[in-house]
Amino acid sequence: MESIFEGSGVALITPMNDDLTVNYEKLEELIEEQIAEGTDALIACGTTGEASTLTHEEHLKVIQRSVEIVNHRIPVVAGSGSNSTDTAVEMSIEAEKYGSDALLLVSPYYNKATQKGLIHHYTEIANAVKLPCLLYNIPSRTGLTIQPETAAYLGKNVPNIVGMKEASGNFTNILRTLEFLDGHDFDLYSGNDDQIIPLMSLGAKGVISVLACVVPRKTHELCRAMLDGDVKKAAAMQIEAAELIHQLFIEVNPIPVKTALNLMGKEVGPLRLPLCEMEPEHLESLKSAMKEYGIL
Repeated sequence: MESIFEGSGVALITPMNDDLTVNYEKLEELIEEQIAEGTDALIACGTTGEASTLTHEEHLKVIQRSVEIVNHRIPVVAGSGSNSTDTAVEMSIEAEKYGSDALLLVSPYYNKATQKGLIHHYTEIANAVKLPCLLYNIPSRTGLTIQPETAAYLGKNVPNIVGMKEASGNFTNILRTLEFLDGHDFDLYSGNDDQIIPLMSLGAKGVISVLACVVPRKTHELCRAMLDGDVKKAAAMQIEAAELIHQLFIEVNPIPVKTALNLMGKEVGPLRLPLCEMEPEHLESLKSAMKEYGIL
């Protein structure tokens, strides 16, 4: 099975104008910069892209424009998940029509589905499209864990469910997932920037990264070093970025990363409520980490 991508997939922010409309000109600028800096894949309308506060029309347009701008240079993974199976099916079909290369499907939030319900949910979405699909396990946001048995069942029994973005931080469950897969082709991607090396050491193909929004080249190089077997170089880069990564999550994502991009002069605009500007002490610690890393 060919992987959707290997290396650094950027979880791109969605830039806004001052009136909180989506800034599509800035979106193009950001995507061009990511490609020029070596980013291996683009993830549109994920958590970092404020998908939860985009309208249905905006969500689809951001995916469509991202596909058009990228124009087959790197894979585009569309965030088309929802807590409503019907909505996720509809969004996934549209994302496929636009030419997305793959789908990222967050586990249904708020409903707190059973594991049986998760299997039905993901199977129905995957069966509605031909694109490869990635599960997205992020219990801290959804209140729901995709259990190892469930992930392995879906990977083995639904042909186009080909992997998972793993953001639980639960390495026991990650190991159990790999155990239950029993060698079946199923790609893992780290969903946590501070755990790129640990997951890649278990065979993960890379990261879906917030860090890559601000240092795309470095994030690509870190992943490339691991893929090339240069663990010493990758470890040094992971440690070097540790404080910056910590500060990029000092408040809920994407508040700090969007703030960081504005501090870097990228002019990506404000956040939509209920997300708001950073607390002053957190802003100062973010600035300090950025200066220490050499990007401010």
